[in-house]
Amino acid sequence: MALVFKDRVRESTTTTGTGTITLAGAVTGFDAFSEIGDGNTTYYAIVHRSANEWEVGTGTYTASGTTLARTTVLASSNSGSATDFAAGTKDVFTTYPAGKAVDTTKAEETAIQFAIALG
Repeated sequence: MALVFKDRVRESTTTTGTGTITLAGAVTGFDAFSEIGDGNTTYYAIVHRSANEWEVGTGTYTASGTTLARTTVLASSNSGSATDFAAGTKDVFTTYPAGKAVDTTKAEETAIQFAIALG
């Protein structure tokens, strides 16, 4: 199972609680999580449309039942634990968590400074 990155993947859900999310289909203008591929993982975000509830993590997509298992929670409105989502519609989309991002700017600056120092 691979970690898959895809742009513009967004679905809605009305799933409540802290468990696996049942996806309700792509939001108009976006792709469905089926683009991730059965059994593959991706970074996701879930945001409640009317409550102050959100979560970012690593999830595993399953084509049978069109679900996203919340494998690892990286950040959330519940102090970093799985968010207990209330009733209502939530948006579920792929993202790239800030904590996983690599900033190459400093590495490039350091390499240039090192090269200059060596002459």
